[in-house]
Amino acid sequence: MAVKLGELLLKAKLINAEQLAAALKQQKESGVKLGETLVRLGFVTEDDITETLSAQFGVPSINLTHFEIDPNVLKLVPAEVARKYNILPVNKTGATLTIAMADPTNVFAMDDLKFMTGYNVEPVVASEIALQHAIDRNYGASHALELKKVMEEMSAVDSSDTSLEVVDEEEQDAIDLEKLVEEGEEAPVVRLVNIILTDAIKRGASDIHIEPYEKEYRVRYRIDGILEEVMNPPSKLKEAIASRIKILARLDIAEKRLPQDGRIKIKMKLAGKVKELDYRVSVLPTLFGEKIVCRLLDKDNLMLDMTKLGFEKSSLQRFEKAILRPWGMVLVTGPTGSGKTNTLYSALSRINTPDTNIMTAEDPVEFNLPGINQVQMKDSIGLNFAAALRSFLRQDPNIILVGEIRDFETAEIAVKASLTGHLVLSTLHTNDAPSTINRLMNMGIEPYLVATSVVLIAAQRLIRRVCSNCKVPTEVPPQVLIQLGFTPEESKSVQVMKGKGCERCNGTGLKGRVALVEVLEVSEEIKEMILSGASSVEIRRKGVEEGMVTLRGSGLQKIKDGMTTIEEVVRETVL
Repeated sequence: MAVKLGELLLKAKLINAEQLAAALKQQKESGVKLGETLVRLGFVTEDDITETLSAQFGVPSINLTHFEIDPNVLKLVPAEVARKYNILPVNKTGATLTIAMADPTNVFAMDDLKFMTGYNVEPVVASEIALQHAIDRNYGASHALELKKVMEEMSAVDSSDTSLEVVDEEEQDAIDLEKLVEEGEEAPVVRLVNIILTDAIKRGASDIHIEPYEKEYRVRYRIDGILEEVMNPPSKLKEAIASRIKILARLDIAEKRLPQDGRIKIKMKLAGKVKELDYRVSVLPTLFGEKIVCRLLDKDNLMLDMTKLGFEKSSLQRFEKAILRPWGMVLVTGPTGSGKTNTLYSALSRINTPDTNIMTAEDPVEFNLPGINQVQMKDSIGLNFAAALRSFLRQDPNIILVGEIRDFETAEIAVKASLTGHLVLSTLHTNDAPSTINRLMNMGIEPYLVATSVVLIAAQRLIRRVCSNCKVPTEVPPQVLIQLGFTPEESKSVQVMKGKGCERCNGTGLKGRVALVEVLEVSEEIKEMILSGASSVEIRRKGVEEGMVTLRGSGLQKIKDGMTTIEEVVRETVL
């Protein structure tokens, strides 16, 4: 196929002899298929390859990037067969099965499929890269074959066999991944858990969800803020999998009725360097077993440069001005997973100097920051946010970070600390910046205390970026842009970008995330409004008058700058 493809592309004058020679040389060194090598070198596109093959063999081509395949069709061809021949079943009509393949002349593959399925096989052409991504997307992670082997071994194991759960626990901070792999040679459930943990890292996931249901057991990864299902282990193994994760996280494997929280530290080699990774583990008893969520905390993903977080220029200036004040309260709000911790850590890094005493109360401490005194909350022994804050005030602090204001007691101490010469940074769960003021008053804080203590509120959301490798302009009717929030003049000049889908973004057209930020500065006028009992709608209106960029406004700016799509902004903001 390799030489044939090269000859076809030469004949179609899409590449020259020198380019083919260079690609063949690189292919020999890397072992990557010729089509993928040519695309990587930028000599041709995937579309060029599929169109050439389609024309040569008189077979229709197919774009698999956004092609939805019926699960019943996928079941007709096992994953290992799809990977062996690099093919994908895409449709079934009557007695005919349509198969996407890179080489429509591969009669062995078609004969095997015809014999295996009992259907007539009709080929369509797709590029090798698109097929590999589509196979991974539809059949699961790249570990699918290894996973199948593990599943087969585990199906022979009685799920009540507790020998799988016994692990020699050494007193060490981090678990060496190589040791886990060695252990995995013996116990299939250990290997499965290792695959789940390591595959999440390779795919850039932020969270792993392991969920038991009545008739299903599934594993999902949150990648760039979106949950994707990656595998379905047999339900009978949920006890063994939960026990293995509990052992790694130093939790009580006998306690299945109460929620538990723990941590797993893993050392692994990635791109030639040893990385230490933290998983924050939460175990919750549900109706059909224990649901486990592991949040991956990777120091390398912590961005402490405030200029790169996603703040608009005017918003960043306001935020920096607030955190450089000697006292007052700065609040960052948003739902779980909206990047609040990253913003606060960035703020601390910006103001962390040898002449300041910074103290933090966190639950949990996500990243260790040099030069900052970080305290881990332990509710079981009475060390909560309120207790830690009281103690901090006897430790001569300049700056205090409270992980989250959850109750009246914590809010009251934080407000008093901000009024007695300390800068207090904290988070709250609210929809936008103006509604944070009402939330504090609902907690029981007097309006005059809110008005005098809070200096700035930043609300934020995370949205996915357009993939920089495959982004192209796309036409959007001006009427749609006006409905979105652009002015009629802006709607004529805005150029919306969209990702075509490529290898780097796994065919989604989106890669990485950026923050939308709404920064409300509590001015003298807004203080007066708080004291007179104004609603969050009135405060928002006043904030916009004074130059506040709303979450939607921040999203529109990101669309203008070609950083994200309309769909992403609509998903996370309202007008």
